[in-house]
Amino acid sequence: MGSPDPQYRRQLNGMGGGVSSLSKICVVGPPSSPDRVSEVDVDYAFVQVGIDDGLLDLSGNCGNLSSMIGVFALDEGLCRPRISDDGDGLATVRSYNTNTSKIIDTTFPLSTSDEEPATVLDTPQVEMAGVPGNASRILLQFVNPAGARTGKLLPTGNAIPASLVDATNTTVFISSQDLAHILGLDGHTLTTTHYTSPDVEATLECIRQTGAKRMGLDPSVKAQPKIAVLSERAANVEDADIVIHAFSMGVLHKAVPMTVGLCLGVASGVEGTLAHAIVFRAHSRREDGDGSMIRIRHPGGVVEVGADFAEDGTVLNAQVVRTGRRLMKGAVWW
Repeated sequence: MGSPDPQYRRQLNGMGGGVSSLSKICVVGPPSSPDRVSEVDVDYAFVQVGIDDGLLDLSGNCGNLSSMIGVFALDEGLCRPRISDDGDGLATVRSYNTNTSKIIDTTFPLSTSDEEPATVLDTPQVEMAGVPGNASRILLQFVNPAGARTGKLLPTGNAIPASLVDATNTTVFISSQDLAHILGLDGHTLTTTHYTSPDVEATLECIRQTGAKRMGLDPSVKAQPKIAVLSERAANVEDADIVIHAFSMGVLHKAVPMTVGLCLGVASGVEGTLAHAIVFRAHSRREDGDGSMIRIRHPGGVVEVGADFAEDGTVLNAQVVRTGRRLMKGAVWW
């Protein structure tokens, strides 16, 4: 990946791109346990590569890369697809993430005109915020996502002003109003300038580490938990229910890590969390709000996520629609 690169943080001697979202690896293969052969199609491990220290962090998972595991596995001949019986041209690949011991389903269009089924990624179905053009719809579903690291949806046992939630990835959620108060900026709307200042980054890292301790995690691990700041949407903005500024490896993310977005989708359905309070107010003002899906505004645009709950409050799945494409295939010399 071009790490370590402590001087310039650009990873010019590797495949990385100098930001945490471009310094990631997924290792995909057949099910590694005989007990999982009948349940899943492939296993995969996610690795976050430190830019300036070269450390390999396997403590969490990545939603964006998870959305392409099924496509990659099928293209590489690692498994056969689970083809829908209703003839809708869709296939599902079920994967097992070894980092979190969770199952993830990806469903995408499939061409069966040739001898071997092939993935179809260029159907103009979905447009992603920050990504030019339309592409095929990939439905990403995290099955039973709660407790991916700590074993509990709310690791501290309750929802507090800093909501600590473990679903797809552990995340510390705080409100922008509380952060502004800590910074002595009461009444101010926090902007990108605030979020990218060293003082704010240091404050958020301190809160993140405190949250990690409360969740029983190692506070020195930068990748877990994540931290995100939640805000109400502006009064004149109708395209979203909640606004998020998420941080990855200590810096403001240009969009939102998808596992954080999915975690927010789950949290919005749990009474007592900051997310639920904000989304509940937004849905009460929204005629088409059914409560099952929420629209998140992030620095790069808007994404829609959802979660299904059982009657006893158990999280059945968390889901999001993505797109994807293969960029390259070849040999990387190390």
